[in-house]
Amino acid sequence: MRYENSVGLAQLDDFDEVVDVRSPAEFAIDHVPGAVNCPVLSNEERAHVGTIYKQISAFEARKVGAALVAKNVARHLDTHFAARDQRWKPLIYCWRGGKRSGSMTLILREIGWDAASLQGGYQNYRRSMLVQLAELPMRYDFRIICGPTGSGKSRLLQSLAARGAQVLDLEALARHRGSVLGDLPGDPQPAQKMFESLVWSALRIFDAGRPVFVEAESRRIGALHVPEVLLDCMRNSSCVRIEVPVAERVRFLISEYRHFLDEPAWLKTQLSRLTALHSTATVARWIAQIDAGAWEDLVGDLLATHYDPAYMRSMRNNYPGLTHASMLNAACLDDAGFERSAATLLDSTLLDAHV
Repeated sequence: MRYENSVGLAQLDDFDEVVDVRSPAEFAIDHVPGAVNCPVLSNEERAHVGTIYKQISAFEARKVGAALVAKNVARHLDTHFAARDQRWKPLIYCWRGGKRSGSMTLILREIGWDAASLQGGYQNYRRSMLVQLAELPMRYDFRIICGPTGSGKSRLLQSLAARGAQVLDLEALARHRGSVLGDLPGDPQPAQKMFESLVWSALRIFDAGRPVFVEAESRRIGALHVPEVLLDCMRNSSCVRIEVPVAERVRFLISEYRHFLDEPAWLKTQLSRLTALHSTATVARWIAQIDAGAWEDLVGDLLATHYDPAYMRSMRNNYPGLTHASMLNAACLDDAGFERSAATLLDSTLLDAHV
């Protein structure tokens, strides 16, 4: 069977590789998840051709652009595509499914590969993806993992996924831990459009007949917004509440956030942002604890004074299912403890599914 030269988003999984031929700058903002970037015009080349188009003529722009495209396609053939055998089936796309993807697709097909271009390119992908992103969450039975800061919710999701459960880890996709200290050093958050693409990509492969575990989130994770329909579905789902002793939460947080404790100046800057919510004396106390290296006192104080009250207010206002939540007691937040919690949660979920 051979593919037509142009196919729709529904056939995305029929191909061995998705190739985005837009410029690196376009690719960085958003792209089909899993796609590789093999630009036929670099950022500078695309700007140069655009200038010629505006200032001289469309003909001159096409002539210069064609030479650049041919040069770059040849480079990709010598590098990224060199090891591909004849059975390789790539899907190619650009901004609108026009000349850039058409040129690459034509050359690859002439060589003998079963290449096709994505109808309407990235623009059509984006429109179709957003429609699906507004529909997919309504298909699933979400189980919301709740618990105050330091309860190990993200680690529990990882243990659940390792056991084969369906998990939507929004903080992992957003590359942020969802609080004032949620930044991941050296790992910036994706653009909002890319985050939406990643969420769509995760949702579309789930089985609607099995529950999907996801951590309770607020409207924003760092600088990113959780898609509206997904958030509404989460807030109307059943909840599981993790109960962990405060001392164990403090120990766990110190272990998990050690990289922040090693940067006291940065930590002071972050906590100083909370002056709108807490008194000057409270923030000064936190700063003094940092200066003294009193990490257990600092973390315990932050939990009692800031994180726990804020979390409970948010949960009461946004997750009504918390009132009737199942309880999961986790005395120890280590590898064995997370394994036990995941096993307990999956067993109870299976029982619930057969009631």
